[in-house]
Amino acid sequence: MKLSIIGKKMIFFVAVTALVFIAGGIIFFRSIEALYFAFGVVLTSGLNAIKVFLLERTVNRTLDMDDPNTGGNYVKLQYLLRYFLTAVVLALVALVQIFADPPFINVIGAILGIFTLQISVIIVRHMKFENNPS
Repeated sequence: MKLSIIGKKMIFFVAVTALVFIAGGIIFFRSIEALYFAFGVVLTSGLNAIKVFLLERTVNRTLDMDDPNTGGNYVKLQYLLRYFLTAVVLALVALVQIFADPPFINVIGAILGIFTLQISVIIVRHMKFENNPS
């Protein structure tokens, strides 16, 4: 699937924000906990990249639909699917935190990784956007 310019920029800024969070985690923890923090950020930032692909696919398919009711229902279903994926990943992170010894995923890192998508949306929205693909 070909990604639009906005989608590519969003994924780029998700990765940049994740790297900033990881650098902050390394400075803050200065121990093996920094690795666990980084794993949480990478896991949920990767999920956010997948959610950008799903959102792009949803928009493209909805624009091709003839019936507005069908398109609206499809958008709502895809919205719920994306948030269900987020809930599943956060639940798995919580289970690892509770039952693994030592817990190899930091919950705070996973939660901060979730915010990389929102931060990238804010950054891309406030950038000077050109429709020129070159």
